[in-house]
Amino acid sequence: MTRTHRRRAVAAVELAVVMPLLAFLFIVTIDFCRVFYFTQVVTTGARNGALYLSDPSGPNQSRYASLQEAVRGDADPSFASQLTVTSTSGTDAIGPYTQVTVSYPFNNITRYPGIPTTFTVTRTALMRPAPAAPSP
Repeated sequence: MTRTHRRRAVAAVELAVVMPLLAFLFIVTIDFCRVFYFTQVVTTGARNGALYLSDPSGPNQSRYASLQEAVRGDADPSFASQLTVTSTSGTDAIGPYTQVTVSYPFNNITRYPGIPTTFTVTRTALMRPAPAAPSP
């Protein structure tokens, strides 16, 4: 027998050994991408909400009717309703500010050892009021 005939099934055995690791890495990559996407959506929503509240011309000039609409404006409608929005305003040593916090409950696709299945993605944006535009 030649050497090629004796090693015919080696590739199939190697694939069977490596396939679970490849599948695990694929699922981990998908979860990481999902966390990254939702983090970007929550960050953008917090920034949009802070911009909405810090506008000196008031909400009447905005295309959004409320803070919730401003935060959820860039989010996918399928999960925008799950975004939790809170806002505070106050004054510190620098001056007045508006702070918007946006949260989203994230669920992993699978369970990983030592990592919770559900956790909350939270981002906060603090914004100072923009100066009023000079009148013509």
